[in-house]
Amino acid sequence: MDLKELAANALAQNKKAALLVGAAGAALLGFGLGYKYMRKPEKAVRVGVVSQILIHPLKSGKAVPVSVAECQKMGLKAGELEDRHWLVVTEEGNMVTARQEPRLVLVSLSCQGGYATLNGPDMEELKFPVKQPENHILDCRVFSKDIQGRDCGDKASHWLTTFLGGEKTFRLVHYEPHMKPRRPAESEPLFPQFEKVAYPDYGPIMLLSEASVKDLSSKLDQEVTTERFRPSIVIGDCEPFDEDSWEEIQIGSVRLQRVMSCGRCILTTVDPETGVMSRKEPLETLKSYRLCKPSEKHIYKKAPLFGQLHTVKKTGVLHVGEEVYKITR
Repeated sequence: MDLKELAANALAQNKKAALLVGAAGAALLGFGLGYKYMRKPEKAVRVGVVSQILIHPLKSGKAVPVSVAECQKMGLKAGELEDRHWLVVTEEGNMVTARQEPRLVLVSLSCQGGYATLNGPDMEELKFPVKQPENHILDCRVFSKDIQGRDCGDKASHWLTTFLGGEKTFRLVHYEPHMKPRRPAESEPLFPQFEKVAYPDYGPIMLLSEASVKDLSSKLDQEVTTERFRPSIVIGDCEPFDEDSWEEIQIGSVRLQRVMSCGRCILTTVDPETGVMSRKEPLETLKSYRLCKPSEKHIYKKAPLFGQLHTVKKTGVLHVGEEVYKITR
């Protein structure tokens, strides 16, 4: 092959390569433009306003109302308070809630200056360090799923055991950032596999509207308050059960994604003011008009639905008084 033929072949190969690259580039450009125009733009519709932000540091303990909170992937945080990061357990490490010990709803746990404080009716206040690295890490179980917790010491254990007045010994544990979290998807497949929580039942955020609580109260002999249902965020200025249809919402910089409704249990029959469990209301009334569709019985079974469980799609800071927007496409 002479020099002229070699040059001609090289030119032909370069042209072919250039055409292939050009075609690929055009295809990618076309796909990008098509995606841009096919993807529906977001619409934000105002649906309400944040009327309360509630942090429950101790699982089944008293709520701490705050005006501002960080909305993190694993739940709400305000200062040193983190939602459901403290847990009462038996000596064997099994979770204890107000389902077993109704008076737990009267216990408040607060944190300031590196110290945690326990308070309860007819009990002396107890302070102890949040960080106690010399204490044992206990293997605990929340709904039969394994999770760890740092033991908070014998004084906290004695305080809880005395307050609950039972024959059993109770211990208090604290979830620390380095510990392995629980994955809600292990118990409830509707949750994404990557979601993580400490001691909540399932999701990091539970949202409920004031109007839904008022609607329920109108059907009862005695009114109930939002605190009975232990929500993270309470929404005002909307109609009863509007929150059932908010698949995705925006509050300030925070974006929340609905996963499922909150199926209610006997815990709702514990009065947050007295710590007494009636075992009847408002659960029975909820069952009369808030059961799931027949097609969803495999998810919720016989539990009435009240409130919505959300994951945190975009973290940020929440403020009481902020407007809530439903996102549609």
